[in-house]
Amino acid sequence: MPDDTRHTGAMRQLIATWGLLLCLTAATVGISRIDLGAGNIWAALGIATGKAALVIFFFMHLKEEGRVIKISLLVALATLATFIGLTFFDVLYR
Repeated sequence: MPDDTRHTGAMRQLIATWGLLLCLTAATVGISRIDLGAGNIWAALGIATGKAALVIFFFMHLKEEGRVIKISLLVALATLATFIGLTFFDVLYR
Protein backbone atom coordinates (compact mmCIF):
# COMPACT_ATOMS: atom_id res chain seq x y z
CA MET A 1 0.00 0.00 0.00
CA PRO A 2 1.53 3.34 -1.00
CA ASP A 3 2.16 5.92 1.68
CA ASP A 4 -0.02 8.88 0.66
CA THR A 5 -0.06 10.50 4.08
CA ARG A 6 3.11 12.42 3.20
CA HIS A 7 1.31 14.45 0.53
CA THR A 8 -2.09 15.06 2.13
CA GLY A 9 -0.94 17.82 4.45
CA ALA A 10 1.02 19.50 1.71
CA MET A 11 -1.95 20.71 -0.36
CA ARG A 12 -2.02 24.11 1.36
CA GLN A 13 1.71 24.45 0.87
CA LEU A 14 1.44 23.55 -2.82
CA ILE A 15 -1.34 26.08 -3.37
CA ALA A 16 0.72 28.76 -1.59
CA THR A 17 3.71 27.89 -3.77
CA TRP A 18 1.55 28.12 -6.89
CA GLY A 19 0.30 31.55 -5.79
CA LEU A 20 3.85 32.69 -5.19
CA LEU A 21 4.84 31.46 -8.66
CA LEU A 22 2.00 33.50 -10.15
CA CYS A 23 3.17 36.59 -8.23
CA LEU A 24 6.72 36.09 -9.48
CA THR A 25 5.41 35.74 -13.03
CA ALA A 26 3.57 39.04 -12.63
CA ALA A 27 6.81 40.55 -11.26
CA THR A 28 8.66 39.33 -14.34
CA VAL A 29 6.10 41.00 -16.61
CA GLY A 30 6.27 44.18 -14.52
CA ILE A 31 10.07 44.30 -14.59
CA SER A 32 10.04 43.86 -18.37
CA ARG A 33 8.01 47.07 -18.71
CA ILE A 34 10.49 49.13 -16.68
CA ASP A 35 13.67 50.31 -18.42
CA LEU A 36 16.55 49.27 -16.18
CA GLY A 37 19.09 48.85 -18.97
CA ALA A 38 21.20 45.79 -18.36
CA GLY A 39 19.47 45.42 -15.00
CA ASN A 40 16.41 43.98 -16.73
CA ILE A 41 18.33 40.83 -17.59
CA TRP A 42 19.65 40.41 -14.07
CA ALA A 43 16.24 41.05 -12.53
CA ALA A 44 14.59 38.55 -14.88
CA LEU A 45 17.29 35.97 -14.14
CA GLY A 46 16.91 36.51 -10.41
CA ILE A 47 13.15 36.06 -10.55
CA ALA A 48 13.52 33.00 -12.79
CA THR A 49 16.01 31.53 -10.33
CA GLY A 50 13.55 32.01 -7.49
CA LYS A 51 10.77 30.40 -9.50
CA ALA A 52 12.98 27.44 -10.40
CA ALA A 53 13.95 27.00 -6.76
CA LEU A 54 10.29 26.94 -5.71
CA VAL A 55 9.44 24.32 -8.33
CA ILE A 56 12.45 22.17 -7.45
CA PHE A 57 11.97 22.31 -3.69
CA PHE A 58 8.19 21.99 -3.46
CA PHE A 59 6.88 20.35 -6.63
CA MET A 60 9.86 18.05 -7.19
CA HIS A 61 10.17 17.31 -3.43
CA LEU A 62 13.83 18.27 -3.09
CA LYS A 63 13.15 19.55 0.41
CA GLU A 64 12.64 15.94 1.50
CA GLU A 65 15.97 14.75 0.08
CA GLY A 66 19.29 14.47 1.83
CA ARG A 67 21.93 17.15 2.21
CA VAL A 68 24.26 15.70 -0.44
CA ILE A 69 21.63 15.91 -3.17
CA LYS A 70 20.71 19.46 -2.16
CA ILE A 71 24.35 20.59 -2.22
CA SER A 72 24.94 18.83 -5.55
CA LEU A 73 22.00 20.65 -7.09
CA LEU A 74 23.13 23.96 -5.61
CA VAL A 75 26.61 23.54 -7.12
CA ALA A 76 25.15 22.59 -10.51
CA LEU A 77 22.83 25.60 -10.51
CA ALA A 78 25.60 27.95 -9.41
CA THR A 79 27.79 26.67 -12.24
CA LEU A 80 24.95 27.14 -14.73
CA ALA A 81 24.28 30.67 -13.45
CA THR A 82 27.98 31.52 -13.74
CA PHE A 83 28.12 30.38 -17.35
CA ILE A 84 24.92 32.25 -18.23
CA GLY A 85 26.31 35.38 -16.58
CA LEU A 86 29.62 35.08 -18.40
CA THR A 87 27.73 34.68 -21.68
CA PHE A 88 25.84 37.91 -21.02
CA PHE A 89 29.10 39.75 -20.22
CA ASP A 90 30.60 38.44 -23.45
CA VAL A 91 27.64 39.66 -25.50
CA LEU A 92 27.49 42.97 -23.60
CA TYR A 93 31.15 43.94 -24.22
CA ARG A 94 31.59 42.88 -27.86
